[in-house]
Amino acid sequence: TISYNVQKHTCSFILSEQRVSFTIPLSVAKDIALLQDLRVSHIVNAAHGTERIDTGPGYYSDAGVVYLGVAADDSKDFDISGFFSDTAEFIHSALNQNGVVLVHCARGISRSAALVLSFLMIKRGLSLMEALQTVRKHRNILPNAGFLNQLRQLDTALHQHRTERS
Repeated sequence: TISYNVQKHTCSFILSEQRVSFTIPLSVAKDIALLQDLRVSHIVNAAHGTERIDTGPGYYSDAGVVYLGVAADDSKDFDISGFFSDTAEFIHSALNQNGVVLVHCARGISRSAALVLSFLMIKRGLSLMEALQTVRKHRNILPNAGFLNQLRQLDTALHQHRTERS
């Protein structure tokens, strides 16, 4: 069971089997000492790339942090759904190893939120509505309209898959 630890700052998500914090300042992603204090073992950067938040795996290599870069544009026309499965598996695998995962983007309300929602849907079995309610209990998120549409499509596909299995 995931419990939630919430603070009143913004920008990222920290997930572990003990807690999910939805309110970590973006500056945490670049503060190696703080990441180590928080015991972050894995990072998902949903704004990966030189035009966005340019950290990359080399930035964290000395700290032993495993990195996944998602070069996603926060645009309703961007297909983020291609990253749902791999990101959910990355987070799930990290949590199964008792890891702590930081998921971040520039503002923590659209790209990273969409990826965390997809993880909750794919690996925790939540519907889109349940995932949205879970996250919104702790902070405001606003995945763009295109991302929400892709999450709706994922919700439909997962529901059909679960129905066929039962």
